[in-house]
Amino acid sequence: MSIRGLKKKQPKTFKVKIITVDAEMEFSCEMKWKGKDLFDLVCRALGLRETWFFGLQYTMKGMCTWLKMDKKVLDQEIPKEDPISFHFLAKFYPEKVEEELLQEITQHLFFLQVKKQILDEEIYCSPEATVLLASYAVQAKYGDYDPNFHEPGFLAHDELLPKRVLRQYQLTAEMWEEKITAWYAEHRGIARDEAEMNYLKIAQDLEMYGVNYFPIAQNKNHTDLLLGVDAKGIHIYSINNRFSPNKSFEWSAIRNISYSEKELTIKPLDKKAEVFKFFSSQLKVNKLILQLCIGNHDLFMRRRKVDSIEIQQMKAQAREEKARKKMENQRLAREKQLREEAERAKEELERRLFQLEDEARQANEALLRSQEAAELLAEKAQIAEEEAKLLAQNAAEAEQERQRLEITALKTKEEKRLMEQKMREAELIAVKLVKESDRRAKEAEHLKQDLHEAREAERKAKQKLLDITRLNYPHMVKYPHYLPTDTRDANFDKGSIKLDLKDIDLKRLSFEIERERLDYLEKSKKFEDRLKELKSEIHALKLEEKQSGLYSHWNEVLGSLDRSLGNIPSWMKTFETGDSSDINLHGPFPAYSLNPTSSWPCTNKIQHTVPVQKSSFQTNSLIANSVGTGTRKQIVKVQQHDSDVIYI
Repeated sequence: MSIRGLKKKQPKTFKVKIITVDAEMEFSCEMKWKGKDLFDLVCRALGLRETWFFGLQYTMKGMCTWLKMDKKVLDQEIPKEDPISFHFLAKFYPEKVEEELLQEITQHLFFLQVKKQILDEEIYCSPEATVLLASYAVQAKYGDYDPNFHEPGFLAHDELLPKRVLRQYQLTAEMWEEKITAWYAEHRGIARDEAEMNYLKIAQDLEMYGVNYFPIAQNKNHTDLLLGVDAKGIHIYSINNRFSPNKSFEWSAIRNISYSEKELTIKPLDKKAEVFKFFSSQLKVNKLILQLCIGNHDLFMRRRKVDSIEIQQMKAQAREEKARKKMENQRLAREKQLREEAERAKEELERRLFQLEDEARQANEALLRSQEAAELLAEKAQIAEEEAKLLAQNAAEAEQERQRLEITALKTKEEKRLMEQKMREAELIAVKLVKESDRRAKEAEHLKQDLHEAREAERKAKQKLLDITRLNYPHMVKYPHYLPTDTRDANFDKGSIKLDLKDIDLKRLSFEIERERLDYLEKSKKFEDRLKELKSEIHALKLEEKQSGLYSHWNEVLGSLDRSLGNIPSWMKTFETGDSSDINLHGPFPAYSLNPTSSWPCTNKIQHTVPVQKSSFQTNSLIANSVGTGTRKQIVKVQQHDSDVIYI
């Protein structure tokens, strides 16, 4: 046979695209295939045996129609497209999903379709029920909840709630996810088919579940009612209320359903009951209503009959499959539980091991710390022992210091007593010196008065000598050097008696002054030496007793001594005799003796200079004016310092 002959014998085909809820498939169909042939091909491809719930739906002129099983596919009013699209959907719904849906694929397809109808708001569901249904849908898709894997935001791309519910409550996606996750976490351990079955069991109790609605009217001009067909019967609804039917006809109470053009008649089984007639918008609508009524009625009657052998086999297989799955799930759950327990035990052992390691590490650290502490304690003990020895030594030293301080205090008290005694002695000496100073001042006054009297006598003697000269030698008064020698000598002899007497008085006075001076110098020197000793002793004691309370006392002692030294008698200060002579009797007088044999007055100038020791007092002088006709000067100069010179 030629290739051309083979080509001619091959049947012609057309392409068909089958769209399920979660997948798409393409098939090549023969031109002579009926609707049942295509439907069986799709069921075999899906592995579906419960075929009586499903059908192939297509849309023609805006109206959804089901493909007829007993007519050729191409002979029906299908869309002229390539490939031709059909939707594989559930056409009839079971009354009890748990009893009637035997296969897992059947259950899964119903779950996907009902879920889509709820999300598309073809089936009304309360917000609370939608959250619960969404949690079962998440359990069916993702399995058990694992907070480590299912982090926040894992449901962001899943459509789980109707838009009506999202609009009704102003909640964010995170809030809805939190609510769904709270329910989802409670479904732990539920398998996928179980979660889908639980979803369907909740959905089948909804008022709009499995109902196909068609607009109808009781007359030809008004459309004010809705006719609903479901697994239990036919229901009449008002146009605004699809939840509660105004009137219902159960399949067991319907005797006959017929249509004529746009009119559809429902005859109850009770002949006395009123026949219900209504009008649809098109003849096709009546045909579709009648087709759905026949299919639902057949399923209704089949449920109430004895199951066929095929159904019984399917149910037995379903039971066996469920039992096997149950055992498998139990085994898996047990293995999972054992694995979880093993993991928990492993984690516990790891945690315990980590804890033991941590405890061992801490014990080692504690041991090291204990060793360090022991070493530190040993060092501290040694240091404490050394400190104890040091403290004992310090205590002994402190005791010695205390004894020394006591001795020092006693010595200080004794020294204080001695110092006070010395101070009293110094004060007594100062008082004596003051008294001596007063006495010397009085003596100085007497001496000053005697000196004044001596000078006055000298002046009178000079005046008397001049008077005698005028009387005896009036022509020689002006030129005394032309007098005869004998005359001058006679005159001198006459006045020398009185002058010698005056010189003797001056000598006696000078001796007395010298004696008093020497006595005073001796006493002053002793007093100064005593004061120096007191000062040196006080200075030494002050250095030793700075820490005691006697420092201020020594200052007072020194101040009192300074005040005593500052009380210098008035006769030791500078005084004047006449207008041109100064006498200072403070310091020692020069050790010299007046010459009693000197001729006075004489023609030549006589000056006696006697050097004396240096002292620290100021220079004073006693100067006598010229006497007689010659230029005779007697200079008495008294100086207290070592560098002073006394001139007589």
